[in-house]
Amino acid sequence: MTQVNEQGRRRRPSLADVASHAGVSQGAVSKVIRNAYGVSPAMQQRVQRAIDDLNYRPRTGARGMRGQTFTIAIGSEMPQLGNDFFTQVTTGAAHGLAGSGYQLIIAPALDGEGDKKVLDALVDRQVDGILAISLEVTPSYLDRLAEYVPMVLVGRHDRQINYDTVTNDDRAGVTSAMEHLLALGHRDIAHLTVGSGPTRADSSTPHAIRQATYERCMLENELRPHVVISDASENSAYIATRLLLDDRARRPTAIFAGNDTLAIGALRAVAERGLSAREVSVVGYDNIELASHPLVSLTTVDQYGVKIGATAIELLMDRIRETPTEPRHVELDPMLVIRNSSAQR
Repeated sequence: MTQVNEQGRRRRPSLADVASHAGVSQGAVSKVIRNAYGVSPAMQQRVQRAIDDLNYRPRTGARGMRGQTFTIAIGSEMPQLGNDFFTQVTTGAAHGLAGSGYQLIIAPALDGEGDKKVLDALVDRQVDGILAISLEVTPSYLDRLAEYVPMVLVGRHDRQINYDTVTNDDRAGVTSAMEHLLALGHRDIAHLTVGSGPTRADSSTPHAIRQATYERCMLENELRPHVVISDASENSAYIATRLLLDDRARRPTAIFAGNDTLAIGALRAVAERGLSAREVSVVGYDNIELASHPLVSLTTVDQYGVKIGATAIELLMDRIRETPTEPRHVELDPMLVIRNSSAQR
């Protein structure tokens, strides 16, 4: 079936056309396209028949499918609501939307809730675009979802074709942190990170890349890597560090943490043991606001979270306007900020 616009030119069939042809709601068509949970075989066949009849192909942007809602959603996986890097990115996104007429809504996927569930809910609520922050879903799932709703991913180094990414150069950031600790004379450097075990060096997640880079730096200097696994919360990092410091046989002289939340937990354990930065230095990653407090004074890698958020919104608005012709993957240069939590050995 050929669709024509008011000027008599052929136009691309929309999701609304598919819904009308199948006699179902647009939400039902969305669920079939995404292979979402709860779609009956009969509904699947009905919608697929309409898709085939109209030669429908989902498209990025897709505003004509359902009309504008003037809402942009941030979907993020967080261990807790008070995540400071998330706050930085959100602040940058809000500044980027100022004066645009768009409203920003936040949909956190608290630890264990399921990131796919959050993304599916956002699509079903017909937001105009999604800014996803480090969600634990596969690139192929995001790529398929991004055929229907404009999307930009923050934090992960994916190279998919249907969504853009904004990251920092994690390898350069970790290298600068490790070179700093090595120059201070530290050789027993532990890495505090999140996860359940060994990571693949080719993973696109920031923590995997940071761990792999840490291990490479240690091995290049003929040192033995020492990776300590924690949950993502500050308290879990504190407990993990306390156990590490109590093991005098393996107590490090420095701890490089995968983010500042972990670093703050590590600093708490170091302070409780009455240890100085000379005895156990701590370096983090993110440069959250608390890091600069004089009672914390955390040496950390600044990955410019506010700028990341503003850049992500700029890319997302271009996708909503359907202006990009190819995927864009922006990588910002991080900078090491040296404070009092690291000292000469």
